[in-house]
Order: sequence, then structure tokens, then C-alpha cells
Amino acid sequence: MKKINKILCLLVAFTVVLGSIGLFAYASENEKNYYYIDSVNGDDSNSGTDINSPVKTIAGLKNLDIKAGTHFLFKKGGEYECTSTLTCNGTKENPIVISSYGDGEKAVLYTDKNTEVLRLFDCSYVTVSDLHIKAPNGGGIWIDTYTQISEGITIENVYFTDMQNYKVHSRDDNSRGAAPARAAVMVKGLPAKSRYAVNDLTIRNCEVYNCANGFMIWGSWNESQTPWCTEEEIDPVYNEGLLIEGCYFHEMDAEAVIVGMCDGALVTHCRSINCCQGGAELKEDGEVEYFTAAMWFWGSVNSTIQYCEIAGQKNIGDGMAVDFDSYSHNCTYQYIYSHDNVRFMCNCPNHSGHHGNTVRYCLSVNDNKGRSTTAVGECGEHNFSFYNNTIINCGEFQFKNLFNSYIANNIIVPAEGATFAYDIDSSRGNVFENNCYYDVMSPLVDLGALNTVPGFSGTDYSDVNSFKLSADSPLIGAGSKVNDGPKTDFFGNPIESNNIGCYGGTGTDTEYKGENILEKIIRTILDVIETLIHEIKVIFD
Repeated sequence: MKKINKILCLLVAFTVVLGSIGLFAYASENEKNYYYIDSVNGDDSNSGTDINSPVKTIAGLKNLDIKAGTHFLFKKGGEYECTSTLTCNGTKENPIVISSYGDGEKAVLYTDKNTEVLRLFDCSYVTVSDLHIKAPNGGGIWIDTYTQISEGITIENVYFTDMQNYKVHSRDDNSRGAAPARAAVMVKGLPAKSRYAVNDLTIRNCEVYNCANGFMIWGSWNESQTPWCTEEEIDPVYNEGLLIEGCYFHEMDAEAVIVGMCDGALVTHCRSINCCQGGAELKEDGEVEYFTAAMWFWGSVNSTIQYCEIAGQKNIGDGMAVDFDSYSHNCTYQYIYSHDNVRFMCNCPNHSGHHGNTVRYCLSVNDNKGRSTTAVGECGEHNFSFYNNTIINCGEFQFKNLFNSYIANNIIVPAEGATFAYDIDSSRGNVFENNCYYDVMSPLVDLGALNTVPGFSGTDYSDVNSFKLSADSPLIGAGSKVNDGPKTDFFGNPIESNNIGCYGGTGTDTEYKGENILEKIIRTILDVIETLIHEIKVIFD
């Protein structure tokens, strides 16, 4: 508490606003102010309040009057050194805006220091848009709360590039802002410094590349702000109303999005390509160096990641598309296109386990360098729903540590030599029904499953449309109807048939090529032999 009070005193006494100007600003509904900065043709002797008389640098802004609707506008094509802390409040109707003006490339805000380009502390209704942010030794934007809840911050159409994207040997520090985390955006931190949430944060249509981490979202976990604690000590203050949409993450050493301690968060229509490139090899002693995944939940509830493409992860410890971690309940992955990752799924519940999570209408292709599992540890996934997913060329898949869970309507085709591991304890209340397996024995818990050629429309694994089903496929209409399921399939089409897999239409015109009886017998024998060899290896290992 003494540390927080000291920080607050410093902020009140001398808050660095937009570079080097001392100001502690509060919003009002008076006339809007506009400030113009032009690094090419500006002059710091100007007032900067007229578009025809801009200042040259951020330090040139003097006698600032920040109120609701105030705009700070940087001339496009210019570069501006910036290590700014803003503490102010706009309104929903008149946010404070930091953006570009004019024609040409986005204005570049940058710092060479080990700090953030922009800090939004105790801010509400601030919009940062149409900018390019660089920090080769620092981080992008740090949003934190010390004395009040933050509401209505929007970051849109911003490029984040060149932020410490080098190889490391451990996870990044998420506790002290965006710079130590090598992140484009840091919200609060783990552990947090206060019990005040960041609500209704929107990050839209941004691009993050050549950075280590993307958007690290954290709330407040408990009174002592200790993230690793017993179940009895947990008393979270969730961030509410988070929206991340239309963002593109690529060529990154570590993670794209962490949805940490959020209620009702939505990550939608984003792409994570070639993130989690670090930690691709084991240490000399054979242990995993550290763990990262592209888009994952930590301690969140009632939140969704959907319509996202996640591909090319190399971190051998994690590297999965689906990851429910540490007290994530009633969260959903849906309409995920996962391909060429280390694995498709690895969930890590602790203490009482996870409850009510869902994975549905996802397509996984070539996620086969590691083992997928529904839950690591006996705490397990409870009331877990895993249905209408198409999993192609996967590594070993573990349906283990499940309780009262529903596994249905999935197509699972493992890579050569990969098998299944599963619990056969019927007292756990799990239901397996109407799944399709191919090139592997059906699990003993799912003997009523189809074991046949799925009948896909194409053979090009790089084309998602290849995984629609032909009209003659035995999987058309062979699935169970899920009453609480979505209305559209993975491909965005209305669900017209209760199929097995992520396709919900009535079938394409592609010819279905099944097996004759002899081919099926030979394949089944080979699958049995392969499974026995695998089980013997497990016993002796």
C-alpha cells in the first residue's frame, strides 16, 4: 500500500503528459481543443492549436487545456519521440483522441528507451487511432488503474512494430507494464497494483508484428494481489466488456492475446500467424524451457474466442490454439481455424478444475508435433463440451480427466502412429456419441462411433473448403442435435443438417470414395496392431 501511495503522490505532483509537460487533467464538457504536431514543417514557437501553425515536437505543446473532446493530432509521414503518461477523462460522447491527420503513412510515435510509448493511467474514454507505434527497447501502451475504474478506452487502426522481438529463455515479466513484457498493449499486470478494473476496452483493426507479445490483459486476482494462491484466497475483480476484433498478429517471439481475469470478453475475427516462435527446442536436460500459446484464457469467465486463425506456433511446451488455464469457467472457443501448430489443445485446470467450457465448430489441420489433451491433472474439466470439431492429422489426443462432459459429432483423423489415451471410468458421467474416427481404433469409451472414411470434398489440406463433406458422406445427418449449439457452421453457413464434423450443410457434389470390405478389414487390423505396439511402448517406457 505504501508503494501505491507513493506512486499516486508522484502522479499528482508531476504527471508527464504527452512527453515532458506536467499536468493532471480532468474532463469537462466545454469547447473541444485541438492540438497539431508536425515533425517536418512544425515550429515549437507556434501554439499548435491551429492546423496551419503546428508545433514540431510533443515538448512544444504548452499551456495545455485537456477536456472532453480534446484531440492530439500528429501529421502523417512524420516521426515523433514519445514517452507520455496521460491521466484524464473524456466522455462517451466526447472522448479524448490521439490520432493522425493529413495524407500519407501513419504518424510514428516511438521511443528508444526501456519504457512505454504511451501510458494511460486512471483514464476513461480515450481513443488512440491511426498511428504507428515503435519501441525497439520498450513497449507500446500500458493501461493501468490506481484510484478509479477505467472505462471506454479504444485503440483502433494502430500498427505496433519493432518491440524487443528477440529470443529469450523464460516467460516475459507481465507485472510491470508493457516494456518489461515486450508487449504492444499491457492492461494492468499480473499481479495487479489495484482493485480497479479496466472496463469496455476495445482494440480493433490493429496489426502487431516484429514484437514479442501482443495484447496482455489482466485484472485483479485477490486482495493480496498474489496470482499463485489457494482457492480460498481468490476474490477476482474482472475486467468487463473487453472486445478485440479484426487484429492481425504475426512474426512474434511469444503470445498474441492473453484474456486474463475478464468477464464477458470477446476476441473475434483475429489472425495469429507465426507467433510463439520462441522455446522451440528442449533444454539440454530434456526439460521444456518455458511455455507460450497464441490466444488463451487465464482466470476468465463467460468469455469467447471465435472466428480466429491460429497457425505456425513453435513453442514446444505449449504451442496450442485452445487453452483454458487457471480457473477459466464457462468460456468458449468456436469457429477456430488452427493449423500447423505444435498441438491443437492443452487445458490446464487447477484446484477445483474448470467448469462449463466449450470447444465447438473448430477445424484443426496438421497440429501434430505434440500431444493434445482435454485436461492436464486430476482436477480436470467438468461439464466440458467438445462437439462438431474436425481434427485432421493430429498428434496423440488425450480425452482424460473429464467429468460429466459431452464429446460428440467430432471427426478425428490422427497422424501416422498417433493414438488416443482416455479414461474408461464410467462413474465420471462422460458421454461420447456419434464421433467419427479414421486410421485409428475407436476408443473403448466410444465403441458406437463410426470408423470410416469421412468423405471430404477435397484433398488440399491448405484449403479449408476441402473439409466440407460430400453429399454421399456417411457423416451427413449422422450427428446428434445439440440444443444449445450455434446456428451456423465453421464455414459461416446456416446449419441445415446434424452432421459429424464442423460442416453443417447437406453436402457438396464431390464424389464420395469409401472403402470396400477388404480395405476396411486390412485397415482395422493395422490399426489394432499399431495401438498394441503403442501401448506396449507406454508400459515399458
